[in-house]
Amino acid sequence: MSPQKNHKWTFRARFRRHAFGWRSQPPIKRIREAVSEIKKAARKDPVLGAEGAVLLLEKLSPAIEQVDSSSGAIGSAVNKAVETLVPIIAKAPADETVQDKWLDRLWQAVEDDHIPYIEMLTEFWGELCVTPECASRWADTFISTVRAMWQLPRGEQGFFKGTTACLSALYTAGRNEEILELLELSPYKFWSYHQWGVRALVAMGKTAEALRYAEDCRSPYESTFLIAETCEQILLESGMVEEAYRRFAIEANEKTTCLATFRAVAKKYPGKEAAEILRDLVESTPGREGKWFAAAKSAGLYREAIELANRTPCDIRTLSRAARDIAQTRPEFAVEAGMIALRWLVEGYGYEITSVVVRDAYQYTMNAAEYAGSRPGTFERIRKLIAGEVYGERFVTQVLARELGLDGPSEEDG
Repeated sequence: MSPQKNHKWTFRARFRRHAFGWRSQPPIKRIREAVSEIKKAARKDPVLGAEGAVLLLEKLSPAIEQVDSSSGAIGSAVNKAVETLVPIIAKAPADETVQDKWLDRLWQAVEDDHIPYIEMLTEFWGELCVTPECASRWADTFISTVRAMWQLPRGEQGFFKGTTACLSALYTAGRNEEILELLELSPYKFWSYHQWGVRALVAMGKTAEALRYAEDCRSPYESTFLIAETCEQILLESGMVEEAYRRFAIEANEKTTCLATFRAVAKKYPGKEAAEILRDLVESTPGREGKWFAAAKSAGLYREAIELANRTPCDIRTLSRAARDIAQTRPEFAVEAGMIALRWLVEGYGYEITSVVVRDAYQYTMNAAEYAGSRPGTFERIRKLIAGEVYGERFVTQVLARELGLDGPSEEDG
């Protein structure tokens, strides 16, 4: 028996069939531990690490079949594990017989993946094959079934797990023309399949055709982000930086926050001035200018940050934190950020606003005014602003009436 078979993996016993209940956190923790164990083993013995990676991928789906996947957390953990484990398997210096056995075991795991959880593995099938010859053999195994499935009348086609694996294997085998011919049979332009046509055209040196091919896949049912990201990458790798920025930079780098989006674009286009990137991003979201305050501040564009926060509502807490954190180094900016926070509070903007939020905005602004040497003037500005509050029950006035010496309701009056 080989040393790989003799090795006692800690994770093996933890990934029994139905080893986990419905909660997702315990298996997520175990998956991370297993991947760490495999990575550690691979550093000393790459073939042993690859054997462990194959074993974990075999055991993953049956072990977590009963886990609640509605939040997407467990799916994300599995996808990350797959992305980490594939290179460990593909780079292991194993002989052809061992690699063939690994592929057979992995394909059986895909076939047995009923939820499915490890379907992402098929996207890397060509990489797992390692050599063009091996990839070509696997492509031949799948291609007749793919053709037969896609040649059925529309509406009668079923789902074949080997479709993506086939396209991936054809790509590694260098059979690019066959990829395009095969995709001609596809009844629908699913990006998950047609991205391989884009890759094939790029490999053939047909950059312009690849871009047109990708753009032609746009539809209400596809992620425009993934298509734009691919097109941007093609242009960047071709040295066409300006065209990549103009056509795809904003769409391809949209993140969950405006700050993250700005940083993603700025990182990818270091030759662009921060002010230009910010301006283009702001123009792409009319009516949401205030949302870019944090991005402008992070780039040191303080004047622009204040201007943006004044144009449309900005998160109150973000403004207050800016007034607090930068009071000593940029006191004038901090004062203005705090004043804008109070302004939007007075106008009734913000979520889950409490008296603590209001008092923090006031106190941080006054502290910044102390550093700016403008405490009396800032106090009068705040007093005048709050005195003009007419929104709702004048909540800000209630909170700050005593500090500002204003007539009207206060918290103490209840």
